[in-house]
Amino acid sequence: MTDNRTLISRFPHLKEDFAASLVVFLVAVPLCVGVSVASGAPAELGLVTGIVGGLVTGVMRGSSLQVSGPAAGMTVLVYEAVQEFGLPVLGVIVLASGAIQLAMGLLRLGRYFRAISVSVVEGMLAGIGLVIIAGQLYPAMAAKAPDSGLGKIAELPGTLVDSFGDTGALSSLAVAAGTIAVLLLWKHAPEKVRTVPGPLAAVGLATLAVFALDLPVATVEVKGLLGAVQPPPLSAFGELAGIGLLGTVVAFTLIASAESLFSAAAVDRLHSGPRTEYNKELIAQGTGNMVCGALGALPMTAVIVRSAANVQAGARTKASRVLHGAWLLLFAALLPDVLAYIPIPTLAGILIHAGAKLIPVRSLGTLWREHRGEAVVLAVTAVSIVAVSMFEGVLIGLALAVVKSAWEASHVKLDVVVDEGAGPIEARLTGNATFLRLPKILDSLESLPQDRPVRLDLSGLHHLDHACRLALDNWAARHSTAGTDPVKLVTAA
Repeated sequence: MTDNRTLISRFPHLKEDFAASLVVFLVAVPLCVGVSVASGAPAELGLVTGIVGGLVTGVMRGSSLQVSGPAAGMTVLVYEAVQEFGLPVLGVIVLASGAIQLAMGLLRLGRYFRAISVSVVEGMLAGIGLVIIAGQLYPAMAAKAPDSGLGKIAELPGTLVDSFGDTGALSSLAVAAGTIAVLLLWKHAPEKVRTVPGPLAAVGLATLAVFALDLPVATVEVKGLLGAVQPPPLSAFGELAGIGLLGTVVAFTLIASAESLFSAAAVDRLHSGPRTEYNKELIAQGTGNMVCGALGALPMTAVIVRSAANVQAGARTKASRVLHGAWLLLFAALLPDVLAYIPIPTLAGILIHAGAKLIPVRSLGTLWREHRGEAVVLAVTAVSIVAVSMFEGVLIGLALAVVKSAWEASHVKLDVVVDEGAGPIEARLTGNATFLRLPKILDSLESLPQDRPVRLDLSGLHHLDHACRLALDNWAARHSTAGTDPVKLVTAA
């Protein structure tokens, strides 16, 4: 009795956290496996990342109810890295990214990720969602996906037409479609039935259907937990000298960090408990990724689907996410052969559904009506990711967001008063004069009469950049003619 009281006093919310951990575990299993297979890695590696997310990152301080593991948002980047550098080097990339995250957290740089334009982040997620959907439609039709984002979209019609003449492809497509239907309709099921998470129900029903109907559908290849875990060899660390690999490390770091910290902000809105400590969360994510890299597993981020499930299931402390990692470890160690029964098109259906949820279809119309510039940034970022690559697409989005902000911040107004007599023309510039507004400023000034002296008052400017100052000086020199007083520039005292 005394032991029970001691346990309750130390863990007063153990009952709620235990129940929530089981829900998160059941949600995590199909998502971990699906993300891993879509990334071109063994299915078990996704479980390893989920285990580390629970048992390592889960015990650390940062965001108490946020759950970490392999994320659909990193699938495209991981797949590209595996195809270009190979699976052994993936561990090096993840480990190096984790080390940078850890350093950024120790240097207290986590809060700066909150300054990233929300439109860029939403555009990044939308672009990832589009690539995931296009890419996973191929395994849904038992076909191999092209490597490029544009190729995936361009070849879809032909692949779909070809699938109608192939029994295996049609069976696979039916299983994927059934999986998506279950995920969409599960919220309308009776409340008692919905105690089983939708992704788990979809996988279970699809697996039963394939087995009962003996459908010719590919299933997950199982290597076993120990067979899948392959720490990167020392020779792989030499690849860090290459510029291409360093660029991938930077992309992993920035995207994983941004996704985790934005997820933390979203999770904070779902509960009234302790708020996220961003720098400590970045340290926790970095530590987890270093462990994942050392094990040769997938990168981890905070995952909003699992985190929301954790909060909605009644979790009160970080014990729930630690316990979910323990359940994943037991499953991977004791029941790995169960994975071999999961149909590949079912995992494709789960990821297509997850990819669709990354695209902010409902909010895009409102954003276009109220903040058109932000909508353009979002759309350009998404299209760039599909057309070029993840890293370049995000850089394009960030550059466009900076230009947009600079343009909107550089409001400048020119007021001109022309005396009817022979007195000087009084002109006054107010606002922020930057190079972006130079054409407008010079057009207005050059339209002033040249036979009158001009007094240009700059004291109302909050900011005057170097390019504008030089342009104004050059205009003043050109405008001053023989027989006319030179243009007088008045600056603030």
